[in-house]
Amino acid sequence: MIPGATFGGIVLVIFAIAIDLAVGDPRSLPHPVVLMGRFISAFERLWNRGTAQQRKVSGFLLTIIVVGGVWGISWLTLALLERLHPGLALIAELWLLSTTLAIKGLGDAARAVIQPLTHGDLPAARKALGMIVGRDTQTLDEAEITRGTVETVAENTVDGIIAPLFFAFIGGAPLALAYKAVNTLDSMVGYKNQRYVDFGFASAKLDDLANWVPARLTVLCLWLAGLLLSLAGIVRLRWQGALLGTCRDAPRHPSPNAGWPEAMVARLLGVQLGATNFYGGEASHRATLGEPLEQLRVAHISTTLRLMHGAWILFMLLFAGVIAGLVFMLRGSL
Repeated sequence: MIPGATFGGIVLVIFAIAIDLAVGDPRSLPHPVVLMGRFISAFERLWNRGTAQQRKVSGFLLTIIVVGGVWGISWLTLALLERLHPGLALIAELWLLSTTLAIKGLGDAARAVIQPLTHGDLPAARKALGMIVGRDTQTLDEAEITRGTVETVAENTVDGIIAPLFFAFIGGAPLALAYKAVNTLDSMVGYKNQRYVDFGFASAKLDDLANWVPARLTVLCLWLAGLLLSLAGIVRLRWQGALLGTCRDAPRHPSPNAGWPEAMVARLLGVQLGATNFYGGEASHRATLGEPLEQLRVAHISTTLRLMHGAWILFMLLFAGVIAGLVFMLRGSL
């Protein structure tokens, strides 16, 4: 295994990104997140019962077992493969790292909304959006379809791209996969409804903790991407004052992390995100993020994708710069 926070680790992550961009998540290959989901689902049915305290304890144990087990199994597998042949471990780690990333998948999902929406096919656009969000989409107009897509791309830039890269740099594929285990647990049991409020308590809190730093790094990278795209004349974005506006808006979001990338994207685009969504016919009111300086339209989705790609590229460059600086300092002290 190649340690993440080295030049070798950076090269490995770059190749993993290339694999994700080229093939995404082919259905013909087993995906670690699918296996995690099956395990979580099976044990949730067995353990999510009893008193509120018993459910909390069971949920805590499940979180420890899943996250620790994913890290341990992946580390042991790579260690055994390295003993057999270093090349086998390298191939396995490349594949495992690529499965933690969703650059291609997120882009494809957004473009699946853009295409019909551009041609005025609202039913098809609603259906495509419904594949990536939990809210009701049957009656949404162009502005609301755009809002849902922009919010999804912004939020998932953290947990689908920047956070896996962050943990890959720290601890290679095992830690990146452990993060995906945390994320998968939260997406399956981390709800505040009657069924999961106690059982999913530990999963939700651990997900909040794991995403705290990556979410704020994502905000910085999104802002830098917006600045550079504007200076290059590629697209006009409202980068001036976006950082301060984001710091004011983000804490109003019910999630301690999701509001940060959403608020930054809203500020850069000059649109308003948040407000009211419907889930199973029931209204869910959230604080608004940004200001409605522009009417939401399909072009904002394409711009958000530009910001997403700019953010992960800048994150890679910034992290490589940090590693280079640390190496230079260490050599200078010897």
